[in-house]
Amino acid sequence: MSVPVSLAGPRFRAEPDALYRELRREYGAVAPVLLDADIPAWLVLGYRELHQVTGDPVLFSRDSGLWNQWARVPDGWPMLPMIGGGHSSVLHTVGERHRERVALIGDALEAVGSHELRTHAERFADELIDAVCAEGEADLVGHYAALLPVRVLATLYGFADEQGPGLVAALNDMVDGGEEAVAGQRHVAAAMAHLVADRAARPADDVVSRLLASGRTSRGPALTHEEVAQDLVVMMAAGHQPTAGWIGNSLRLMLTDDRFAASLFGGRRSVAEAMNEVLWEDTPTQNVAGRWASRDTRLGGRPVRAGDLLLLGLQAANHDPQVRTHGTALTGGNSAHFSFGHGEHRCPFPAQEIAEVVARTAVEVVLDRLPDVDLAVPAAALTRRPSPWLGGLTNLPVRYTPTAPRG
Repeated sequence: MSVPVSLAGPRFRAEPDALYRELRREYGAVAPVLLDADIPAWLVLGYRELHQVTGDPVLFSRDSGLWNQWARVPDGWPMLPMIGGGHSSVLHTVGERHRERVALIGDALEAVGSHELRTHAERFADELIDAVCAEGEADLVGHYAALLPVRVLATLYGFADEQGPGLVAALNDMVDGGEEAVAGQRHVAAAMAHLVADRAARPADDVVSRLLASGRTSRGPALTHEEVAQDLVVMMAAGHQPTAGWIGNSLRLMLTDDRFAASLFGGRRSVAEAMNEVLWEDTPTQNVAGRWASRDTRLGGRPVRAGDLLLLGLQAANHDPQVRTHGTALTGGNSAHFSFGHGEHRCPFPAQEIAEVVARTAVEVVLDRLPDVDLAVPAAALTRRPSPWLGGLTNLPVRYTPTAPRG
């Protein structure tokens, strides 16, 4: 392997862990890669190097305006929504203004009551199981995990229930990085802008209204409507797909690993362990874009130039043999993984809590409603979604004893 590897290539989608190991052997902790249209970037594979990048927001900035490749980005570039789209969002603000906006988002999410959140998650989970429980077979990704988080988030934000399916499809297109990515981003952005305008005129008890009311706080200038809409797009994309992947990957682990078999017969103790192990071993967010070097530097022995893009290899770093010396699975309370990021741009804690409640509720509802659920195909036949960013399954076919809907 003597040339940069394409992030758009099939190996990143089909067998990423093997490719990460090869890249580490060839290049060490930081490897050169190519994005769609052969645009160069660095993929940070090392745990310590990723800690360094995410812990130094001055040298490794979140300001995408620093990128030295903007002149080469073609019109309609499918990677744009996940790399440089939404320049006015919280993802691409830096310094004190970033910290103010993160605090406002945290406040808006923290106001969601735990009972309210679990009630919504259980209601939508039961509705989705009701739709398939009498069939005796289902796809727990396409019929369930891929639909649940966005429905919960849409309700918390203030969307009508019937808008959920369109948001799901558009978010999928955004993060898969295919030819529909830009159109998906536009759909979500338009829906969010409409909701923000509606809530500005008619406030309610929801996340959007609380963000719009931020001008009455002491956390810096009030957010504009455009900033609120941009941040909501970021929050929904970050909250839906990774949580859907967390649900699907946790169910896959529990259906294929004998260590978790007891939970399929009504147990509860192993659910949290399986979910934590997934965050180490099979994290839903494989790679994140990104950081941009604010000056020439070196990282992992590689010459990084001012304006270079660094991609955060969360999955690769979680498997770094320098910190996983025995290669053992981590199912206890060890949460030193990178699955929620690190540093001041990590996922806000209230958002992590929402994701965990939704994911755990989703797994528990499956175990309650389909107690004899079993995988309907060999584990080796399961395939990954075609995304350079996410590591979820495309489907999870199962069979079970048919039961009557509860609704």
